[in-house]
Amino acid sequence: MAGLDEKRPFIAVGIAVLTVSDTRTRETDKSGDTLAARITEAGHRLVDRAIVPDDREKIAARVKAWTELDEIDVVITSGGTGFTGRDVTPEALEPLFEKRMDGFSAVFHRISYDKIGTATIQSRATAGVANATFIFALPGSPGACRDAWDGILKAQLDYRSLPCNFVEIMPRLDEHLKRGAMK
Repeated sequence: MAGLDEKRPFIAVGIAVLTVSDTRTRETDKSGDTLAARITEAGHRLVDRAIVPDDREKIAARVKAWTELDEIDVVITSGGTGFTGRDVTPEALEPLFEKRMDGFSAVFHRISYDKIGTATIQSRATAGVANATFIFALPGSPGACRDAWDGILKAQLDYRSLPCNFVEIMPRLDEHLKRGAMK
């Protein structure tokens, strides 16, 4: 049965937020503010937050560096998922993925469709796992960030969420690397 099992303890996870934009600053980053507020309101740790321009190498470098930090379990990016020439977030992140999470995009578009209709197809929201870290690439609007957090991430990043959630599998995300190291 889906829902929260209040008998299970809440487990806070470390999350980093990256805004991808050529024009936003910390003062004008409404999407980053939306995510940061929701992360802390849910009881998680906002470990780091940054803004990088729409540049493939800079996006990949920042996210890769975060996946190498033990205190960061999840990276959420906002922006750069559209179709314009400067929208390169999926191209920057997908090569980092060891495993893609195709279901994230499908569910995100389902939720988004209810809010904005067919305009949802203009997003290339994506997700995956790299270096035992969950990575989610969201569109740059505050509404899209709200939809992704409220409709997907809040529950999946809550250990109490049933029937399953991301937190309970986090300790096993790098088991393939441990097995390989033992050989």
